[in-house]
Amino acid sequence: MEEMKGIILEYVVEEYLDEDDDDEVGFDSPLISSGIVDSFSMVSLKVFLEKKFKIKLPDDEATPEAFDTVDSICVLVNKHLGK
Repeated sequence: MEEMKGIILEYVVEEYLDEDDDDEVGFDSPLISSGIVDSFSMVSLKVFLEKKFKIKLPDDEATPEAFDTVDSICVLVNKHLGK
């Protein structure tokens, strides 16, 4: 699970934070509620997760709550990996 968290966190930092952004983002940092990830970015994050982990995330489970932290994203991904 730690490897998965690292992969997702790295993607979020590279895709959604500017180089000059001083925000420290960790596994439990709010992504949606802090504005780091917006609704458009959620779609690209969902696509990334599906490709990277070879899963299908139902739209009704890809909620702002499920995508608000790296930890909550990992719970969702693991659910669909069957772990």
